[in-house]
Amino acid sequence: MDRNFEKFDVCIVGGSIAGNYLSYLLSKTNLTVAVIEEHKEIGVPLQCAGIVSQKLSRIIKLPKKVILNRVKVAKIVAPQGKFIKISSNEEPYIIDRVALDRYFYEEVKNKENIKYFIGERFKSFKYIKEGYEKLLKIETSRRTLETKLLVGCDGPLSSVAKSFGIKNKILYAMQIRTSGNFDENEAALYFNPKWKEFFGWIVPEGNNVFRIGLASTQNIKKNFQIFAKLLKLDMKTKIDQQGGLIPYGFMNRLAFNNVLLLGDSACQVKATTGGGIIMLLTAANHAANCIQKCFKYGTFSNKIIKRYYESPCLSSIGKELKIHFLIRTILERLTPKNFSTLFKILRTNKMEYLLNIYGDMDFLKRFIFKLLKNPFVVSFLVILMLRNPDIIVNFLKMLIK
Repeated sequence: MDRNFEKFDVCIVGGSIAGNYLSYLLSKTNLTVAVIEEHKEIGVPLQCAGIVSQKLSRIIKLPKKVILNRVKVAKIVAPQGKFIKISSNEEPYIIDRVALDRYFYEEVKNKENIKYFIGERFKSFKYIKEGYEKLLKIETSRRTLETKLLVGCDGPLSSVAKSFGIKNKILYAMQIRTSGNFDENEAALYFNPKWKEFFGWIVPEGNNVFRIGLASTQNIKKNFQIFAKLLKLDMKTKIDQQGGLIPYGFMNRLAFNNVLLLGDSACQVKATTGGGIIMLLTAANHAANCIQKCFKYGTFSNKIIKRYYESPCLSSIGKELKIHFLIRTILERLTPKNFSTLFKILRTNKMEYLLNIYGDMDFLKRFIFKLLKNPFVVSFLVILMLRNPDIIVNFLKMLIK
């Protein structure tokens, strides 16, 4: 037999936070797991602004070294420069994303049942029969693997997802780390028609270092230059620069025969912020439970993966992700006048109270229901939707999917 041929129970494609956390969860079982990571170093390149809600520490045991800063205020800046500052009990973390990715890798790299293939590219897979079993034969840039279950954690341009005809819509992101005179206690979000699908951001990393970036569907370099000019950035203070991709839209179909999707490949990302860590960690716990069920029952069909993985994901994070997408659709249509009206509504004492009590970066449903009890909010939304009927179309698509 070929010396580069190996058998595993589970093969994970992608060694970032999604794949590494899932391998960590599976390291506690007797399943053998292969992780294929195309980059030569775990966590690199950095592709994250790094704002995560404090729920992170309730899902995982969070090392102190991963937390760089906390922010107390979100500053939302409208296209013409008007802004509103919002504070809540959330006080999210600013994290070292590279360190977070590496944390789970370090936890499992010496486990007997976990094996990493770093600097190795996933190329393809095909279904094969071995006796009465349906297995997967996986080709990488260096070897052939055989597995019973494949997990696609390979990012927004997932090759695993594409094998099933799934292609994510993409936002292009650009970010620099720089020193500056911005407020270290607030994260700022800048909205502009030129990058209407997203926003520009200033995220305080701590120690007078700031992450300044922007995402849009096109003209990313030109838009970033406009943003830098708006902020009067001195590019001589730039420490380094990153680029990346953000999946945009609804959560994809997750379950297939012998295959499931997790993280960015599944579009488990909040359309409002581009963040997905809380969502994918939640999904990874469902995935780990599903995988163990598959091996317990000896079946890896689309039906069982849908039952124990896709359905729990739809119940726990799917509806929330749809709310994020609807909010994003509304934000894209706001004019400067709309922003001014919205700011006036949000500045009322009752709105500030609701934000402080019910504000949640990840799970918005409870806050939105409270918000819709306000007649001014309802009136604002009705007028906006009548002038932008495509919002209603997107809403109906969201309900159907």
